[in-house]
Amino acid sequence: MIVKLTSKRQVTFPARVLEALGVGPGDHLELIEGPDGFLLRPRRVDLRRLAPLRDKLRRGQGTFDLATFREEAHDPALRD
Repeated sequence: MIVKLTSKRQVTFPARVLEALGVGPGDHLELIEGPDGFLLRPRRVDLRRLAPLRDKLRRGQGTFDLATFREEAHDPALRD
């Protein structure tokens, strides 16, 4: 299968590839370099890593600024 690289260095994957990967708009893909080329796989969020945010999110409190939260001193594991 051949895909074209645009002038903005973007690639459009055929729908069947994205369906096979189980990804959609906004999802992340990981490129892993190996001895025979690159492997493309979905990058899943480990929801257990988000557990420290649970007490920060409450109904009716308005929005939560994730960028500000990430700059504050917290568990280093949340910075990825």
